[in-house]
Amino acid sequence: MSNTHNHDASQCHAHCCQSAASSLTRRDFLTGTGIAISALAMSNLVYNSAFAAEAALQPAPNRKPLIVKPVLAYETPTRQPQTSWRSWGGIETDAQANEEVARINAELAALKQQADFPVTFLPVTLAKSPDQMTKAPDYASADTILLYAAGGPQATLETAEKSGKNVIFFLRHRSGPVYLWYEIISPRYLHQHTDILSTKKADNNDVVVDSQPEILWRLRSLGGLKNALGTKMVAIGGPGGWATPNAPELAKAKWKLDIETVSYRQLTPILAAALADNAAIALATDRANKYLADPSVKLETDKQFVVNAFLLEQVFRSLMQKANCSAMTINDCMGAIMPISKTTACLTLSLLNDAGFLAFCESDFVVIPSGLLLCGISGKPHFLNDPTYPHDGVITLAHCTGPRKMDGKNLEPARIVTHFESDYGASPKVEMKKGTKVTNIIPDFAANRYVGFLGEIVEAPFLPICRCQIEVAYKIPDQLIAQNMPGFHWEMVYGDYMKETGYALKKIPIAWQALA
Repeated sequence: MSNTHNHDASQCHAHCCQSAASSLTRRDFLTGTGIAISALAMSNLVYNSAFAAEAALQPAPNRKPLIVKPVLAYETPTRQPQTSWRSWGGIETDAQANEEVARINAELAALKQQADFPVTFLPVTLAKSPDQMTKAPDYASADTILLYAAGGPQATLETAEKSGKNVIFFLRHRSGPVYLWYEIISPRYLHQHTDILSTKKADNNDVVVDSQPEILWRLRSLGGLKNALGTKMVAIGGPGGWATPNAPELAKAKWKLDIETVSYRQLTPILAAALADNAAIALATDRANKYLADPSVKLETDKQFVVNAFLLEQVFRSLMQKANCSAMTINDCMGAIMPISKTTACLTLSLLNDAGFLAFCESDFVVIPSGLLLCGISGKPHFLNDPTYPHDGVITLAHCTGPRKMDGKNLEPARIVTHFESDYGASPKVEMKKGTKVTNIIPDFAANRYVGFLGEIVEAPFLPICRCQIEVAYKIPDQLIAQNMPGFHWEMVYGDYMKETGYALKKIPIAWQALA
């Protein structure tokens, strides 16, 4: 497939493609925008050899921890003669409340140990009123309130919901003393004495009864959401969107992204200086040699392309460090980058994702937010891909930038070949593991609806298409998938994160359709 992008490397952003419909390639709809999204305070960018070398050795930052504030809402009723003086529930004294705090602390310690994501639990606050909850000294610092609704006034639940923080309501049935709100959270609070859901933010998905695993996956979801929202990114060549010129604006509005542009006019002299820097070349060569020494890696392109890919990675790291961020994307990666980097960006992006950074090709802000969310939830690299057409219970997903460390721990075998469309540079053909369950996310162009389904890798073929490719099998009717494929690019991660994705999206809000 020929590439119709022929952008001047000095241009600051990608242009809308002007090709005739008959000659459009699959990326010709990846339109750039002329909107001024942060012209990078780095307008005075210059190449610094020592800075680039230091950045190349810096690890990617860890995910930010979710800060959780546990609150035990209860009441201590006073006995009254010949009338009802207490509500349902097994906690009606301060002593019983203190026993419950000990139980909660033990459960939270176990959750902390089980969590595969960073989470911090603040001390439990006992609250007989909303004021006792909100006046806790660490209340403001929390991202999420874990409200143990043993009893007390409805105002405590309402105050938590209106706080702007995410709230999970925990109720006991059999796991300890039964809670009052186990009886009344639906009719009194969620429905507000009506027949329909009447709360503004909270719904039935925010209520957990007894189950600690149910708390854990919700916290995992909210931790991923925290890490995705407000992400700061460097956009090489400017932000764009496949067939959606306003995609960066939508991403900023819904996901609060901070997008900083590094134009090709800025990047060109930086790469020229890097390519003339003997120390930088030596570092890139040493890193490339170590990469290729892995017996599970087979080199099938010119080694110099690999060295240059490592050199480009060092430059990209330095740009992210300069911008004080750990995420990036590149526009016009099928054209403008090649003559100035003397390679392709494919292997470079793979290396960055394996190292724990968030790197995306094509600067497509239709799909990038879904990748940020999946990485935030799972803590694993993402595979941004081009889907094909579902048939016979299988679909092919492919791109030239697949990471090797898809499970977050182990490097998978790879053939290092050329980028397919250009037959140039270095691209990893990753042998993704057969039998692996994968979560597939399909974002729409309007940022209103995401579709998702769970699949399994059944093959990693080598068709004449994008180099990193997998066949994903599913147990869903082909037509159900075919009829629910909005947008274009997909995101995929190893593992089942369907529940977490849907729970996080409702907080944006973006509608979620889980195919099953």
